[in-house]
Amino acid sequence: MSSDALMTFKSHIEGKNADVTICHDRIEWARSRGMSAKKLTAGFLTGGASLLATGVRSSDAGTEMIPVRSISSVVTKRDGLLFTKVVVVASGNTIEFRVPHDAAPGIKALLTDLVLGKIPAPGQASPAATAHPVPAAAPSAQASSPVEQLRQLAELRDAGILSEEEFTAKKAEILARM
Repeated sequence: MSSDALMTFKSHIEGKNADVTICHDRIEWARSRGMSAKKLTAGFLTGGASLLATGVRSSDAGTEMIPVRSISSVVTKRDGLLFTKVVVVASGNTIEFRVPHDAAPGIKALLTDLVLGKIPAPGQASPAATAHPVPAAAPSAQASSPVEQLRQLAELRDAGILSEEEFTAKKAEILARM
């Protein structure tokens, strides 16, 4: 597992316990190579012959990873009295992490923030630092006609770069200069 982990937890995935790590760019999980109760029971009942024939190690063991950029949704749903399933839907893969009820909201919130880009990767500026250079992006009075300025301002508002209040204030400035 990686050292740039934002969160680590134990989960139950597809009938096996797994160590899950959420990083800025991916979700990783590793399932250990333990012996299942079914395999142990069969080995006991057959006097060890089935263990010799099939081997002791589980075929479900290993590691997997989903890139954060491929996640399309994160959903939670109750799974009994003690657990909640955090369902991560990604292109070509859906994985259910079974976690205690109290851990599920934090896991879902972290994954949602990663998908929406609210948590910057190490070395990147925070979203708050990049969200306020709006006045520099606003059209200048000398650059074009007031009609063109209003059109550009509306595009910035529609793209979510300007809030409705910022749009209204700039619009009033442009109209006052006409």
